[in-house]
Amino acid sequence: MKAIIEKFNKRAAFTIVELLTVMSIIVILMSLLVPSLAMVKRYARDVRQRAQFHSIDAAMELFHGVEDGYPDSGALGEDNADYCGAMKLCEAMVGQDLMGFHPDSHFRSDLEDGQDNLLYDKDPISAADDPDLENLAARKGPYLQLERANAYRLWHLYGRGNTGPAFGGDSEELFVLCDEYARVTHKDTGKKVGMPVLYYRADSAGNLHDPNMSYQSSLPIGSRNFYDYEDNHELLRLGKPWDPASPDDHPLFQFPSDPEGRKFYELTKNTDIKIRRGRPYRPDSYILISAGFDGLYGTEDDIFNFEK
Repeated sequence: MKAIIEKFNKRAAFTIVELLTVMSIIVILMSLLVPSLAMVKRYARDVRQRAQFHSIDAAMELFHGVEDGYPDSGALGEDNADYCGAMKLCEAMVGQDLMGFHPDSHFRSDLEDGQDNLLYDKDPISAADDPDLENLAARKGPYLQLERANAYRLWHLYGRGNTGPAFGGDSEELFVLCDEYARVTHKDTGKKVGMPVLYYRADSAGNLHDPNMSYQSSLPIGSRNFYDYEDNHELLRLGKPWDPASPDDHPLFQFPSDPEGRKFYELTKNTDIKIRRGRPYRPDSYILISAGFDGLYGTEDDIFNFEK
């Protein structure tokens, strides 16, 4: 009986060699699993980004049907002030106060109609500046659901006073649509948000995609490019929001070293069409660009609203 008790009192234990062996196996498995999980996470972000572009595409077709055309994307507004393609896209999709697009808009940075009539509320938090009911009744949309829009003010990304002379003052209050890659720290909430979605509208009178030729709207039909690479240059000039000390870091921003914007034309060229001066994707509509996982425009992980 005593022998039986002693037998059951003996506790089995792992040797140090066995423990080290198991731990080594766990470490090896984790080293194999972590990169795979990172790839899955990145792929999921890519899928979400393409889904956002599909939502914007659908909203743009609604806009086109109502307004009989796609919104302008030029670097300047009708008032000749800086108001780039990314900002104009946001205004068309959700309005610059997120309460819908005003059909009297001339895509101006002062948000007026050119006759001193304020079309949008610059400070929707202030009751004194709320748009009147007649103004709201004239609004269209929002064409894009706000949950899919990821609309943020410029200063939310770059911080107050960090948007330079182009987008300083009231302009830093303007909204842009941001992509699905949460890379930038929101300057107010501390949350992570994406980079602005770049927007370029095709010129219906253009028929070239030549990186050796600067875009000029004054050129005759048949002698200018479909797309103007400068449509978002002032935004690209702001550099990386997480590193304001190093401006002009986006490879897509080549000016002035490459004033023809060669990188833009290389990235958007349809390589399946073999003609001397090239032809872009979507020459009859517009191009959307996300900075991708690395947050830099002009790198290999950029996402477009077309499949290469």
